[in-house]
Amino acid sequence: MSFTNFKLGGSSLQFIGLQNYVNMFNDPQVWGSLGVTVKYGLLALPVAILFPLGLAVLLNVKHLYGKNIFRTLFYFPYIVPFVAAIFVWAALLNPETGWINEFLRSLGVTEPPNWVNDTFWVYPALVILGIWGVGNAMLIFLASLQGVPTELYDASKIDGAGWWSTMGNVTLPLISPVIFYNLTLAIVGLFQYFTVPLVLNQGTGAPGGATMFFNLYLYKVFFTYQNMAYGATLAWLLFAIILAVTMFMFGTQKYWVYYTADSR
Repeated sequence: MSFTNFKLGGSSLQFIGLQNYVNMFNDPQVWGSLGVTVKYGLLALPVAILFPLGLAVLLNVKHLYGKNIFRTLFYFPYIVPFVAAIFVWAALLNPETGWINEFLRSLGVTEPPNWVNDTFWVYPALVILGIWGVGNAMLIFLASLQGVPTELYDASKIDGAGWWSTMGNVTLPLISPVIFYNLTLAIVGLFQYFTVPLVLNQGTGAPGGATMFFNLYLYKVFFTYQNMAYGATLAWLLFAIILAVTMFMFGTQKYWVYYTADSR
């Protein structure tokens, strides 16, 4: 389809060769939407890994009172329908009546952020919204932490290692396959980021095009502009990007991912 001029309700189907790909590379919106996606990813990916990992570390403490209740509470938001959660967070982030800004005003902040209506604050707002659904990643990290042999912790304690040293030399290497797994899924999910900007700003890319993510632009080309051929071309670009990033991740894992059954 990407080699044709196919549009819904358009002229007769014709083979046009690589013209759609030429148009794609000359389309500023393609590179703008990729830039939006990467810019958001630089902020969101560290949070998507570090925040659930931190929660898992806290909930893995042996003598934490009520930790089973906390595990359940942290996981519950993950099973809430995501569209409903977006509407809830849109209300919470409302600059005039939202609870978050009301709380900031109570602390003395006279001009709290405009959140989803500001090109600077919209990305932190989206990250805050994304924290809502980290329960699944937290559960995976928690399972990996509980799989670390306790004798290694005992040995490090005998050697005089502190908490940070044990975390860096025992815990993180042994759970690195799980970090790799969650990071790969997070990167793939980043390039498929779609539902939040579609529901939050009705897919307009507001404010100022800051939420026109690549997958949202692809959707608009397909179903708003009904340009199926050009949409298929963008879909191939998305596939190529995700494939390249995934291959890069698997190619570099030998330098930082430790597998106990691997002689490396």
